Amino acid sequence: MSKQTLEAKLRTATGKTAAKNLRKVGRIPAVVYNSKGEATSIEVGEVEFNKIWRTITPTTSITLKVDGKESLALIKDVEYNIRNDKVLHADFFAPDADEKLVMKIKIHYTGTPAGVLKGGFKKERNNEIKIKAAIADLPETISADISGINVSEALRVKDLKLDSKVEVLTSAELPLVTVSPARG
Repeated sequence: MSKQTLEAKLRTATGKTAAKNLRKVGRIPAVVYNSKGEATSIEVGEVEFNKIWRTITPTTSITLKVDGKESLALIKDVEYNIRNDKVLHADFFAPDADEKLVMKIKIHYTGTPAGVLKGGFKKERNNEIKIKAAIADLPETISADISGINVSEALRVKDLKLDSKVEVLTSAELPLVTVSPARG
């Protein structure tokens, strides 16, 4: 996983005027929530935030450095103005290191199933599973090679190769990709 670090500063001034003044100088107002739901107001650099935000997945943890104090965090929500292509506000979630998070994660399929090469039809039935892991163990992405699937076979959740620290909550028998025979 590519660990990215984002520098932040505590902010004392809140409200619309303070937020507008921050945005004028290239900063984004943001809030960090912890596991207890307590919020801390911070500000982050617009350029640095956009660089990270545009390249990560919802399960990518970043190192958030608030005035020198580091913690792993997820970007939970972003208020975005589509008209001027600017981020207006960001919400971060920094859980306790040992807290298990339940997340949905998309699966990316690679390869062409062997059954398709023999005339079968590939059907992606599900491309998302539910997992439970500590923030440091969350996979950024899950890739599955589907080139070994033959006609009338399926890739199931139990066939995914995941780290032992990641608990899969989705049914192990759920078919993700199937290859059905050509209709004759």
